[in-house]
Amino acid sequence: MQKVVSLVPLLILGSVWIHHVALETLSLIQEDFDLDRFMGKWFELTVASTCPYYLQRKRANPVILALQMQHVASGSNFTLMSTTFRDGSCKTSSVDYALTDTPGRFFHHVARFEADVDSYVVETDYDEYALLFQLSTEKPSGNVTRIVKLYSRTVDVSRPSVLDDFNALVRQHGMGDDAVVVNHIKGECPPASTSQSQVPESKMAS
Repeated sequence: MQKVVSLVPLLILGSVWIHHVALETLSLIQEDFDLDRFMGKWFELTVASTCPYYLQRKRANPVILALQMQHVASGSNFTLMSTTFRDGSCKTSSVDYALTDTPGRFFHHVARFEADVDSYVVETDYDEYALLFQLSTEKPSGNVTRIVKLYSRTVDVSRPSVLDDFNALVRQHGMGDDAVVVNHIKGECPPASTSQSQVPESKMAS
């Protein structure tokens, strides 16, 4: 019983910390975020994370993801389809992101890890790049992972200042260079479309 009691303060502190990070990030969301301009084709060029298992998966296959975001005007969510080159062919997966009351903040659940994920568009010019911050909370353990992602409309970073902004955001969330994985092109995969075969979300390693 003593062990259970001793865990309570830790759980409370963890909950307070998560709430603090979420509030801090909300203040950094892209001002006047425009969902329609954010939709379309993106490429995931670089990621950083506090989770060693996430980094291990990414380092095992550091391939640029081709992304396609689609939103129906009357819908309360948008679909993100990603295509990556793996085992000599293109693999496609799909995730539905729920919109929230805060423009630029999205939510999805990863069944494979029983994790709730909040995504925040911290900075974007819509035409070249986007910086995203994700806060993933596993249940019932309460383990929290912070992830920073750099999206680009092309497979190259358009300006050095974009990488500077990415690195600044990584450091802001307590990560260093050892937490960064730079993706590379290993095969030609077009952005996903609804006509392509899909890998179930439970097998997705994004």
